[in-house]
Amino acid sequence: MSQNGNGTKAPKKNGRKKRRYMTMNAYTNAMLQFDQAVGVLGLTSDQVAMIKDPRKIIQLSLPVRMDDSSIRIFHAYRVQHSVIRGPAKGGVRFHQDVSLDEVKALALWMTMKCSVVNIPFGGGKGGIVVDPRTLSLGELERLSRRYFAALAEDIGPDQDVPAPDVNTNPQVMAWFMDTYSMRYNEYTPAVVTGKPLELGGSKGRDIATAQGTCYCLDEAAKHLEMDLEGAKVAIQGFGNAGSNAADMLVKKGAKVVAISDITGAYYNEKGIDIKAAIAWKNQHKSILTDFEQAGKAEKMDDPMKLLELPVDILIPAALENQISDQNADRVQARIIAEAANGPVTHLADQILGKKGTFIIPDILCNAGGVTVSYFEWVQNRMGFYWPKSKVTEELRWFMRKGFKATLHESLKHNVSMRVAAFIVAIERLTKAAELRGLYA
Repeated sequence: MSQNGNGTKAPKKNGRKKRRYMTMNAYTNAMLQFDQAVGVLGLTSDQVAMIKDPRKIIQLSLPVRMDDSSIRIFHAYRVQHSVIRGPAKGGVRFHQDVSLDEVKALALWMTMKCSVVNIPFGGGKGGIVVDPRTLSLGELERLSRRYFAALAEDIGPDQDVPAPDVNTNPQVMAWFMDTYSMRYNEYTPAVVTGKPLELGGSKGRDIATAQGTCYCLDEAAKHLEMDLEGAKVAIQGFGNAGSNAADMLVKKGAKVVAISDITGAYYNEKGIDIKAAIAWKNQHKSILTDFEQAGKAEKMDDPMKLLELPVDILIPAALENQISDQNADRVQARIIAEAANGPVTHLADQILGKKGTFIIPDILCNAGGVTVSYFEWVQNRMGFYWPKSKVTEELRWFMRKGFKATLHESLKHNVSMRVAAFIVAIERLTKAAELRGLYA
């Protein structure tokens, strides 16, 4: 172990190249999770057919005029997995690695997520293949508006309600909402959620994913008879969810010893000053570039090693497939709280299960975001807006109910929390599908 200027320690740098793991296709992973729960429930082939496959897949080629007057074609997607329990609901991500299979997986997970916390939405997801860092603000706006205009007939407050996701934010949602409102000549804030407060956004939406994760951790700690005060935490991904979760956990007395983002992983055995990390990030264009220069932590040679640190709680809050069968056996955390979507592969799940790791699955753990999006949609439809205290109170109720229902099924069937969460979701979906029947 080496020491930095503050005497804190970081895992020794050994000069090896950063490891690259072979990861599972996200949609394959989602299907395996779904099928495992179906196997426990013993559903018929007809019941499975009604809820498994996406109802609509939209693929788009979007022409956008760039600042230099050239025209560039962007490929984009929107997948509506289910509208059985309500309008499709799910974010839109702007990322260079977006693929159809990824969007299909995320849409299915959104269906399960809305069902497990029992809000009246189905699942959807969208994405544009683009690195938004390469676009000017004007180009980003034109791309956003082109995407939403192309989808105008397939979305709406009662059809499909998008939201922010990776590399999208309230400003993008404002452009989406304005494009739709201009198209139909009516102010329609309920067509998207995650908007600025000035345009019908909900108080508490900015911290909702992190807040929901922390409510789940409160319940998990009670179940495991574990004290969050003094617990060591590592957080992969120091974006909105990761940074807010870190701040909330520190206020509960936990010690965040490692954080990471696209610039690398940063470690302090004695605990990272999270307020300093957030301030540094805000000063450096929302990333932790050269955070070690602040003297608050040491940069780890291999960012993936963050996942293997000897901590009590690990929070993957980045992208899919971070914990696979190649590194799961080295994960030491007692609890994994999945603030990201699909961070653990199916094979890794089996390995961690045998080790006794308690995983709070993504479709429950990060459902705080979509739950408060539901509250925003309700407020938009009513034209009446809630104080933050009411949003927080309602979110706590929904997350605790979802956790308790999942834990009940886990103990009843002697299955992991992930399988149990799918069981809760699938039973609700199946019942709704049978009650609605077939329109023919």
